[in-house]
Amino acid sequence: MTGSPRYLVHPSPVGDIIIVTDDDSILTLHPFDGPLGAELERIALTLHAVPEPAALRAEDQASDPAAIAAAQLDEYFEGERRAFDLPLDWSGVRGFTGEALAAVCDIPYGETAGYGEVAIMAGRPRAARAVGTACASTPFSIVVPVHRVVRADGSLGEYGGRPDIKRSLIDLEQQTLGAAGV
Repeated sequence: MTGSPRYLVHPSPVGDIIIVTDDDSILTLHPFDGPLGAELERIALTLHAVPEPAALRAEDQASDPAAIAAAQLDEYFEGERRAFDLPLDWSGVRGFTGEALAAVCDIPYGETAGYGEVAIMAGRPRAARAVGTACASTPFSIVVPVHRVVRADGSLGEYGGRPDIKRSLIDLEQQTLGAAGV
């Protein structure tokens, strides 16, 4: 981690999204529900540092990771972006979790895959439960599309205790594809 962690709370159609960055990359990005202070405490325990509010100046908008992430999230929610191009700090992701999340990134926009399918994509066909754990612990919701991973029977499953957000993200992507005639 370079520099002290900073955070930005960005509004979205699925609620507030917290974006935590250092000087060069995104440390975590996810929707949150509840008091900001409690969320910052949780993040501080993970990072071993307390994030400070980001002070975005107009001249920093093009290079600040939080500003770039906020702009790309807006494009995604407007149906203009199907993949994210962000400097993610993967240093806190270990072992199979990283392999599973990399496989999740290969699920096409607007489509879903089962936990077992993602396990196969990650090279561990019997690790469907571990894929579920990886999805639940991702530091990068939405930009790493764990919302596209569903149960074997096609039902949604959880999404950080917020299946309504998962449904909204899948619906957004499918409606965007439908509107584009794909």
